[in-house]
Amino acid sequence: MLWPAVFVAAMAYVVWNFPKFILAFGWANDAITSTYAPAGLADYAAALVVIVAIVLGVRSVTVSALETDSEGLLDNVSLFLGRVAMMLILLLVSVMFYEVVVRYVFEKPTLWANELSLWMAGFIFLLSGLYAMQQRSHIRIYLLYDILPGWAQKLSDTVSVALIWAFTISMIWGGLNEAQAKILRWETFGTAFDPPIPATMKPMVLLVILLVSIQALANLIADWNKAPEHHAPVDEAEIEELKHDLADLQDDTAKGS
Repeated sequence: MLWPAVFVAAMAYVVWNFPKFILAFGWANDAITSTYAPAGLADYAAALVVIVAIVLGVRSVTVSALETDSEGLLDNVSLFLGRVAMMLILLLVSVMFYEVVVRYVFEKPTLWANELSLWMAGFIFLLSGLYAMQQRSHIRIYLLYDILPGWAQKLSDTVSVALIWAFTISMIWGGLNEAQAKILRWETFGTAFDPPIPATMKPMVLLVILLVSIQALANLIADWNKAPEHHAPVDEAEIEELKHDLADLQDDTAKGS
């Protein structure tokens, strides 16, 4: 989790100071020009750290015993972003815990915890969807799929990926101009804390949808020559996970006794 943590820290700095980059590239409106200074050395250094963290994180990411194996670079990217989502969950819980303590124990609620929680939750939701696609753990209905022969399953998978790509193209076609406008004017949330949730979430939605579509296509290619799938009424992966958790609990109990 080292490089995901470095990525989250550096990316948080870059996102919060992103209007400086907009100004530096000459895309800023009057509101940004009057509020921010152009990006400086520290800002470019943070952007470089983001790139380094992505490269080293993708290269060093490892698959746990309960995860689907990586089939290549794209799977590693999805796994790395999945680790980023896990890190954000930890931060989200910490922010919520802090807010509960200061609000109900010290009676000094913050102005930023609620919006920050919403902001991180949006990123977690999007990155988790990409991770779920890589792990083939998204919701699927196998009632008809399991009784089809291999060629029909491949046809069904192909149609599913084609529909995903049709949705992605439609979303990007319809939302790209709006996303560009929101980020270039750095649209904020309109609260006391006023985070740039609209400016960041709209482009992020389109980016992650594109990544999910690419991952779905990669899954189709990687699984093309595998044996036809047949699923039991009970998820065997969940059974193995329960066995793994039970074994860990028994080990902890034995050590404690």
